[in-house]
Amino acid sequence: MPPTRFIGDPITVEFDNEPLFAKQPPCPARFVWRDEPFKIVANLQEWRDYGRRGRMANNMRPENLKKAAKRGSWGVGRYYFRVQVGDGRLFDIYYDRAPKGQAQRLGSWHLYQEILPDNHDEK
Repeated sequence: MPPTRFIGDPITVEFDNEPLFAKQPPCPARFVWRDEPFKIVANLQEWRDYGRRGRMANNMRPENLKKAAKRGSWGVGRYYFRVQVGDGRLFDIYYDRAPKGQAQRLGSWHLYQEILPDNHDEK
C-alpha cells in the first residue's frame, strides 16, 4: 500500500462534456481545491461503493440490501477515481451520490486523499 495523506475536503469539478446522468458521472477533466485548479491528465483507476452508511444501513430487508450493494439505489453510493494531475501528483477523488437537502439533490464531490511517493518522509 502506498503512503497516503487524508484530505477530506469538498471540491468543484469540471467536465469537457457534461455527464449524461448526473448521479453516474465519469471522471472529471479538472477540479478546484482550495481555490487552486488541477487538470486531470490520467484516470488511473475507478471503483464504486454502494454500501449504505449510518441509518441507511438498517432501512432495507437483507435480500434487497444485497441487490442495492451491487447496483446502488437512489442517493446511495460513491464513485471513486484515482487521478494524476498535471504536476504529477496522485489523488483519490469521489462523487458522493447522497443529496444534502432540497438545495443540493445531486450529491457532491470530494478530494479524499493524496497518494504520496514511496520515498516520502513524514515530518
